[in-house]
Amino acid sequence: MANVASQVVLHPAVSHGLKVGATTLGRDKAYRAVQNFARFYAWLLISRGNKVDAARWTALKSHLGTARKLLRLGKPMEHLQAALRAALTSAPPLEQITTIARQIAYFLYLTLDALSWAHSIKFISFNPETASKISRVANRSWLAGILISMAHTAIKTARLRREAKQLHAQKHKEKDLSTEAEREAKLRVIAATRAAVRHQFIIDFLDLWIPATALGLSNMNDGVVGIFGVISSLMALDKHWHAVGAKN
Repeated sequence: MANVASQVVLHPAVSHGLKVGATTLGRDKAYRAVQNFARFYAWLLISRGNKVDAARWTALKSHLGTARKLLRLGKPMEHLQAALRAALTSAPPLEQITTIARQIAYFLYLTLDALSWAHSIKFISFNPETASKISRVANRSWLAGILISMAHTAIKTARLRREAKQLHAQKHKEKDLSTEAEREAKLRVIAATRAAVRHQFIIDFLDLWIPATALGLSNMNDGVVGIFGVISSLMALDKHWHAVGAKN
């Protein structure tokens, strides 16, 4: 039994999971997945008339939301730094502009989100109208950030497609082996970048409906929005899982 227990407890997947959980991003994505599942399951229970159990899952969703706001307290400055770095680096104009705009939008969203957190724990008190306005502007900023991110991925995908097309066209004109190897390496990089961009676009599309629904721009129910949130959270967590593994 001791041998079986040691194999389970000391399994590489468990050790890797602990490393992912030790990061703020890893915890945030895990909490987010559970939070959105709670949102879906509470809706399911309510639709079946089970309001007592639904209240437990709704409370879990709310408390995880508060916990995630606490985890993200330092994030606004990260996005502001990212916007500044994007402004100082050379990149295609439209990609640079959308990168800066996206980071500023997320900076505003997370800054206002922190104020909402402070109000929710009664550290700062706003009147109901002000608190509602802060929440509304925060969701607008979040929605704007997601839409700009989707525009950025579309612009970047178009550029990568053009570059790949040009490299494929050159393949039939030149027969030098060293040039061919370099071209193939570039094509592999482009393919990997396109896959990453496509992955992010899917996450953005799924997340889009959370602030859109909160703002009344979408009439999706909590069940659908919750499932979308679970999928996007698990996709982001999987990406972070592999990123942590690549560092080790």
